[in-house]
Amino acid sequence: MQTLTFDNGDQIPTLGLGTWKTANDAIKPVIRQALDTGYRHIDCASVYGNEVGIGEALAEAFTENKVKRGELWITSKLWNNAHKAEGVEPALRKTLKDLQLDYLDLYLIHWPVAVKPEVGFPQSDDDYLSLEQLPIIETWQAMEACVDAGLVKHIGVSNFSAAKLQDLVTKSRIKPEVNQVELHPLLQQPALKSYCDTEAIHLTAYAPLGSGDRPAFFRSEDSPIPLELPLIQEIAAAHQASPAQVLLAWGMQRGTIVIPKTVNPERMQENLAATNLKLNAEEMSQIQALDQHCRLLTGKLWGGPYTYEYLWDEVL
Repeated sequence: MQTLTFDNGDQIPTLGLGTWKTANDAIKPVIRQALDTGYRHIDCASVYGNEVGIGEALAEAFTENKVKRGELWITSKLWNNAHKAEGVEPALRKTLKDLQLDYLDLYLIHWPVAVKPEVGFPQSDDDYLSLEQLPIIETWQAMEACVDAGLVKHIGVSNFSAAKLQDLVTKSRIKPEVNQVELHPLLQQPALKSYCDTEAIHLTAYAPLGSGDRPAFFRSEDSPIPLELPLIQEIAAAHQASPAQVLLAWGMQRGTIVIPKTVNPERMQENLAATNLKLNAEEMSQIQALDQHCRLLTGKLWGGPYTYEYLWDEVL
């Protein structure tokens, strides 16, 4: 398994299993299958609503000596309603309880968006807390305290622009070590990657295959499908590989982590085999030319002060 290394020597597998959109009552056999297939990196989040099922699968695997805790990389994320300083550690402890773990390898701020503690998904602008009311650094300092307490080894963010990352880096005691964002050939985010490379911040690609089953509220009209791009299909045919394997191999070869989601055992094996696919320099260059800065998950579901322009620090 390919890995990327952190400053302290810890290694994160560059291919993991995404768990978004898999129901709690369906996730347990999926995780067991993934572990049996060879996955050692599982990407979770409290808002996915399935960490209890994931925890049951992990506990069974540990009990049966299928895998040891130290062999796994488990990531989870802090939801928007727990950004207040006093809410961060309880949220993390709830995730640890659900996952039946003593610690996380990585904990991320899920979005640079804050809502009131009693709110799950905001229904009106009144449900939000502004950055003036709750600055990101307050949340981050509580994340740092969780590292100090031994509840998590590494901390980072998700859906952060380079500008937001830079601001946080200048204010933080423990620098963010990962930024999880949408990345695929149609949205390559070279400037963000360049900044992260400079600061030794690992980039994790969600929706590396285009998240074809994403909810309607995330979709933009007439969205292209990365798996159906002619060039991707041509390269796949040349390697006797699948388009999905090409997309995943491209992501790993450019130095990012990919977390495709699937519940299909055959697809799990296929995706994991992408770690052995090597694209040549010409193919990487051809794929680089596909960039359209096309967001398939726009983030336009948020309201209040959290406009598209705020989220990504760019104009639509």
